Amino acid sequence: MGEIEANDFNLNITRYVSTAKQEVAIDLRPRIESLVEIEKQIQESTATHNVFLRDLDYPHASAG
Repeated sequence: MGEIEANDFNLNITRYVSTAKQEVAIDLRPRIESLVEIEKQIQESTATHNVFLRDLDYPHASAG
């Protein structure tokens, strides 16, 4: 009764009972590691691609 009185006799259920759903914790570590690996593969593939372009004397081939 003291809590109800402290809340100005407001009997709104959400004042006393939480209806919020517990959020599921997501471990981002595996996803970040996957993205880092994908970025590494992109860089390696780009470097290989640029070597092919330079071998073909393509004028816009990256020097990197």
